[in-house]
Amino acid sequence: MAETTGIEVRYFAAAADAAGVEKETVALAPSVDLGTLKTALIDRHGAEMARVLSVAAFLIDSELTRDLGRAAGPVVDVLPPFAGG
Repeated sequence: MAETTGIEVRYFAAAADAAGVEKETVALAPSVDLGTLKTALIDRHGAEMARVLSVAAFLIDSELTRDLGRAAGPVVDVLPPFAGG
C-alpha cells in the first residue's frame, strides 16, 4: 500500500479568508519544514496569505510554534492573531 503524501492545513480567522477555504491538503511530505510549507502556501494563495503568515503561528501536535525549521507533520493549523490591534 502506498503512503499518502500530503499535509492537511487547517486555517482559522484571517488565514481562512486569505485561503478561501477552511482546510486543504498540500501535496508535500509531512517531513518538510514549516518554511517550505509557508512558501507553498504563499505561492498558492498570494500576497494576502503572505501578510497573514508573517504574523501567524502554527499549531502542530498541540504545540504552538513559529519555528520555520520545525517539521510540519501530517496536520498543521494556521493561527493568525485573533485580536485586533
